[in-house]
Amino acid sequence: MNLNRVFQFLVPKDTKFFPLFEMASTNLIALAETLHEAVNAPKGEREEYFKKIEELEAVIEDITHKAHLELSRNFITPFDREDIYSLFKSIDNVAGNIHGAASRMRMYQVEKITKSIRKLTEINLEACQLIGVGIKELKDLKNIKSIKDTCKKINKLESKADNVFDKAVADIFENETDVKNIIKYKEVLSALEIASDKCKSVANVMEQISVKHS
Repeated sequence: MNLNRVFQFLVPKDTKFFPLFEMASTNLIALAETLHEAVNAPKGEREEYFKKIEELEAVIEDITHKAHLELSRNFITPFDREDIYSLFKSIDNVAGNIHGAASRMRMYQVEKITKSIRKLTEINLEACQLIGVGIKELKDLKNIKSIKDTCKKINKLESKADNVFDKAVADIFENETDVKNIIKYKEVLSALEIASDKCKSVANVMEQISVKHS
């Protein structure tokens, strides 16, 4: 048994941070799912989804704030304080960009939802679901390989999102003649692509934690 595992055995069971991590990841999945549902719904029904997205993003912000307060109050943490901060912050960044994509659709009154937008929301939903899996695996740090495999899957999804984004932008510039529409779609696509980048950032933090405790 290495020193890290001895330390984990001696430290009291965490009752502060993992409940917050799980709340954050659960709400993040709901957020990504709501946006995916929104882009597959008729235009007239999207407003209700957008309102729900706003509410979920606000919940995640509140959870992140509570976590930062807990960091200032608690001396003993389940793993390095900077890693806890980075993990909450990176989850919050994913939520912010998913919310940003929804806000742009709403603000620009995007009527036609393209296949690329639907595909990117699907990729982000899958990545957020994997983040939820990774958070649960971090709770006891017993299966380091499983955490790393989860992170690899998220990284592959981010690469997939990059390809979808690049093809979608090329298609817009080739086939769209209305400058306003070019701006609208590129803004929405960019927010969705950045959200996938932020999912990769979450994976990087989770993998970093797993390496420290391997």
